Amino acid sequence: MLTLFLILYPAVAATLIFLIGGERIKQIALVAALVELALAGYAFFVFTPDATSQFGFDYPWISSLGIRLSAGIDGISVLLVLLTGLLVPFIVLSTFNRTYKQPATFYALMLFMQAALMGVFTARDGFLFYFFFEAALIPIYFLAAMWGGENRIPVTFKFFVYTIFGSLFMLLALVYLYFQTPATDVATHSSAIADFYKLKLTPEAQNWVFWAFFIAFAIKMPVFPFHTWQPDTYVEAPTPATMLLAGIMLKMGVYGLIRFILPIVPLGVETWGKTAIILAVIGIIYGAIIAIRQRDMKRLIAYSSFSHVGLMAAGVFSQTETGMQGALVQMLAHGINVVGLFFVADIIFSRTNTRQLDQLGGITQSTPKLTVYFLIILLGSVALPLTNGFIGEFLLLHGVFTYNHYLGLAAGFTIIFGAVYMLRMFQKSMFGPTSSRTESFADLTTSESWVFIPLIVLVFWIGIYPHTFLKVTEPAVANLMKYIGTTAVSMK
Repeated sequence: MLTLFLILYPAVAATLIFLIGGERIKQIALVAALVELALAGYAFFVFTPDATSQFGFDYPWISSLGIRLSAGIDGISVLLVLLTGLLVPFIVLSTFNRTYKQPATFYALMLFMQAALMGVFTARDGFLFYFFFEAALIPIYFLAAMWGGENRIPVTFKFFVYTIFGSLFMLLALVYLYFQTPATDVATHSSAIADFYKLKLTPEAQNWVFWAFFIAFAIKMPVFPFHTWQPDTYVEAPTPATMLLAGIMLKMGVYGLIRFILPIVPLGVETWGKTAIILAVIGIIYGAIIAIRQRDMKRLIAYSSFSHVGLMAAGVFSQTETGMQGALVQMLAHGINVVGLFFVADIIFSRTNTRQLDQLGGITQSTPKLTVYFLIILLGSVALPLTNGFIGEFLLLHGVFTYNHYLGLAAGFTIIFGAVYMLRMFQKSMFGPTSSRTESFADLTTSESWVFIPLIVLVFWIGIYPHTFLKVTEPAVANLMKYIGTTAVSMK
């Protein structure tokens, strides 16, 4: 039942915030998000590390069709449930020094999106997963369209069209899988994800189902060449919406690869997995090179996120335990780092009214707290040992290198290029002489500091003692990899 509360509570809180409103709406939204964090934290710390689904619920939805309201938390989803509960309070807190029109609607949409994301990461029914997958798009669309930049309407429309287009492919695959399940005494077919795992699809069917799912998830992550919506959307969306997109929402795509593609169509992965890894590696290098050329901080971070998610996708398709473990822990680490980086860009913009690196400089002279926090988050992003980014990237690169030495070597450039564009951004914005825009730059306020401090703690916690997080995913990952190997052999 805990899973039910994790999904329903933020939706109920969002509804109340929208209806009640009031002057202290920020504080109410923060308290609501903190309660959800407490629930997610409790689920994480009492979770039993094994291959079973826990804290679940299962109710009839459309009984005659075998479609159920079924959800639970397992070792594949537990870190993403934690991430979704963890980041939203800090995203809400990051807005305390900002004023947004229609604040009740603004914060209600954020909590509605959190509820949908919880549903995505816990759904055990294919159509319920699809419902939440689409439901998560609606709040972010309105957040970007109502509070975004000057070009928000065409950019948001492009984002909407891209994601709907990909989702239609996924719906087609889900409907096909549903009709392949055997009929029972009480229903014509079943949409349970566990029943999809039992299907013995022909190689031809697996190939097209692979591409139907892959296109949907590749757009959401995004993976090259399905990425063209991402940079403009990240830049035009208000920073809290960008944090939700980069910190949590893109993980739906990586999660989908693990939950659907690998166990359902192992022969499709065997045939097309290398192509997917090549596309991911191209995205790693392409995104990093474009990031090096950027002058806008927010756009630079957007391309860096595109590059990092390519490595996660490559690690998943390596079909190794280390690659899978790396993808799960890196999703957590990347969410923490990218939220911190976008917050830095937002702070700098709010004080200088620019994100252009050539108009900044000298900020470190008057901002000791911002300098230290920015540097730590940045070093986590470039995978410095003893930071959170190192653990995930090491495991991911190990998995890709095990799969193919040449692809692993190419993917390894992510660390070199990442250091180049991140340190370049830090140098140009923080060092050198001050400009007219930065000469009176103020250091962090108390609320801004309290966004960074927990993120910094997590950067070092994951980097120094990753066992806390790896131990909860290891049994489920081992079981999944064993199942994939056994199923692939039986299908040949």
